Amino acid sequence: MSIQAWTYLLVGLSFALYIGIALKSKARSHKEFYVAGGGVSPLANGMATAADWMSAASFLSMAGLISFQGYDGSVYLMGWTGGYVLLALLLAPYLRKFGKFTVPDFIGDRYDSQLARIVAVVCAIFVSFTYVAGQMRGVGIVFSRFLSVDITTGVLIGMGVVFLYAVLGGMKGITYTQVAQYCVLIFAYLVPAIFISILVADVAVPQWGFGAADPSSGVYLLDKLDGLHAELGFAPYTNGSKAMIDVFCITAALMVGTAGLPHVIVRFYTVPRVRDARLSVGWALLFIALLYTTAPAVAVFARTNLLATVAGEQVDRLPDWFGRWEETGLIEFHDLNGDGRVQYVGPNADVPNELVIDRDIMVLANPEIAGLPNWVVGLVAAGGLAAALSTAAGLLLVVSTSISHDLLKRALWRDITPRAELLAARIAAALSVGVAGWLGIHPPGFVAEVVAFAFGLAASSFFPAILLGIFKKTMNKYGAVSGMVAGLAFTATYIVWFKFVDPAANTPANWWFGISPEGIGAVGMVVNFVVAFTVAHFTPPPSEAIQELVEDIRLPDRLPEST
Repeated sequence: MSIQAWTYLLVGLSFALYIGIALKSKARSHKEFYVAGGGVSPLANGMATAADWMSAASFLSMAGLISFQGYDGSVYLMGWTGGYVLLALLLAPYLRKFGKFTVPDFIGDRYDSQLARIVAVVCAIFVSFTYVAGQMRGVGIVFSRFLSVDITTGVLIGMGVVFLYAVLGGMKGITYTQVAQYCVLIFAYLVPAIFISILVADVAVPQWGFGAADPSSGVYLLDKLDGLHAELGFAPYTNGSKAMIDVFCITAALMVGTAGLPHVIVRFYTVPRVRDARLSVGWALLFIALLYTTAPAVAVFARTNLLATVAGEQVDRLPDWFGRWEETGLIEFHDLNGDGRVQYVGPNADVPNELVIDRDIMVLANPEIAGLPNWVVGLVAAGGLAAALSTAAGLLLVVSTSISHDLLKRALWRDITPRAELLAARIAAALSVGVAGWLGIHPPGFVAEVVAFAFGLAASSFFPAILLGIFKKTMNKYGAVSGMVAGLAFTATYIVWFKFVDPAANTPANWWFGISPEGIGAVGMVVNFVVAFTVAHFTPPPSEAIQELVEDIRLPDRLPEST
């Protein structure tokens, strides 16, 4: 069968599975809609957390970033992986013991402040919509190539699928759908990686294969790639060009941003006990590691095959995959010197570069570049959609619950009935799907870049408020609110200025202390901490009851595990 036929078959089967699970797991109460009834097993929750966590940025864009940036792209790998460990150690068990539905719920009750709750709702919505823009963009890219539709139509199709299982099933439907999506995405990621590892290094383990030598020449794969880079005028693949302070700040922003992401934190409320939350973290780390340790290998395989098959090739001898991707507009060739060859070169070359490649396509195009069977190409398309849709659903649920539970139930309409609250949650979810689709059609950048902005915003707003809420019992509502507002405002202003107001100035020479917009969230976090401590020092401490509550959260033997 053709690539398109395999794609229709595998994507159609996976979508039917997701929708079937959502309909079978339809939420029938507000607790099932918000936290799946609190009865999910640690293994299933670990899978669902991994799928929620490994978004289109992890599946599509991370390997693409590493593929193009080489050593510099490793900041995303280190930051996202380290961030989940930070979340597991510092926050997850304590938040589960607190026993609330959402992050704004925790902040509102911990700081005994409706203002803190509303500020947290605003932060959750702001961060979630920034993040979901990258996911819907990923959905559009997959559909545009494999279903022969434009990106806008692809996003609209994705909106319809998310609408069905997010609006009907809530967290209960999303959880069990994400278990299936994890199985699809990890199988889709590992199969081509193993195929290509065998082809290029005669090793079936990708993590080993990308550091191995070519069996025919004896040259190590990374040395071969460095040589190709040097010939074409690129910087060596294994050398870094980012300033150390920017590497540190991007890694820190991604790490603490991970620990402050509301759609990941809420997963730890879906298990029955605190012990189950800890077990969920362990399972999720294992499931995440399968993809994250494979991503550098996929990046190297894709980059090497791309340079070997395209750079310097005659236009009439280009492989078929090139023409198929060129039709999507995600690869553009401009024969500037009229020699009929694809001059794909770096800034140190004697001729201008004639090839423009969207880095988000590298994982999707990798099986075609390597000449793998058509069914593998269709499988990767299904996996990319699973990754994007799983995270999009989790983010949209955060927006929905923030509006229906935290804003309506806890702040504006306290006597709302459970049935009306559930209806409000579904309406909010439906509206959120529409906004997410618009952002996917008009994204502020490529997938991983947009996601990095979301992590920076989470790092500068949520993380300090949650961390201080758990570990500093004298932190009060005035400090927490002031810190969240200051950190979020600083980070958002910096990003908006360099990405939208004056993009021409978005260069290391103009950045503050050489810190890029992707890394400024680390500075925003420091601003948040400084403002919070300063304001708390000059304002009254929280009540004795709140301080005792914080002690109870930190001591496992003070409260029953299930709340």
